[in-house]
Amino acid sequence: MTAGALLQISGLTRQFGGFAAVQDVDVSVWPATIHSVIGPNGAGKTTFFRLLTGILRPSRGTVTFDGHDITGARPHVISRRGLAQSFQITNVFPRLTALESVQIAILARRRRSLDFASLHQRRVTAEASGLLKEVGLHQVADAQAQTLSHGDQRILEVTLALATSPRLLLLDEPTAGMSPFETERMVSLVTRLAKEHGLTVLLSEHDMDVVFGISDEITVLHRGRVVTHGPPEQVEADKDVIEVYLGGEE
Repeated sequence: MTAGALLQISGLTRQFGGFAAVQDVDVSVWPATIHSVIGPNGAGKTTFFRLLTGILRPSRGTVTFDGHDITGARPHVISRRGLAQSFQITNVFPRLTALESVQIAILARRRRSLDFASLHQRRVTAEASGLLKEVGLHQVADAQAQTLSHGDQRILEVTLALATSPRLLLLDEPTAGMSPFETERMVSLVTRLAKEHGLTVLLSEHDMDVVFGISDEITVLHRGRVVTHGPPEQVEADKDVIEVYLGGEE
């Protein structure tokens, strides 16, 4: 393992029959950084994220998080280690309010059931309210998740992941479908979480302005393999990246 890396991925491979969706991927993610994974459609980004979160098991290779081998571990085990991924709120808690959704995420972390009469529950409510205020959703705390704007729903998804107290947050296309205003809001939130809370972020994103604007490191995938990785200015100038990702255009 690379000394100092929070997440170390070595030789990660996932095959579906004779097809390798991810092949021999090596990536080091450093604490308190924003690390983006980019690549054209079919590059293997979604499979890569599913391998990290335990949704898929690798064919070979290792994933080490905070010094612990989590290769092939179940999603709830990985989450309790401190690696969390946002998920679509409208597919999970559409009729719950924003506040109730965050409360459930906190209770899941603490392995407790819902009991609105208890002192413990009042503390959970206070913690959930504080998280919503931090991400700018306190004014819609009592609104059903399904009635929120698209931008607010995506931010609520991030809030649910934050409620698990992660050390590393995985974000898969966090600005997809957003207006320029909503995108700017999400970018500001992610940047602030990384800087103020020391949160490590692993990000998959199609918007290159976002990627090159906030990333400390970038890994480029193409056909399941790493094409290159490094700081934004290095990746942006890489001729292989221009060829496989930007279509050969300068």
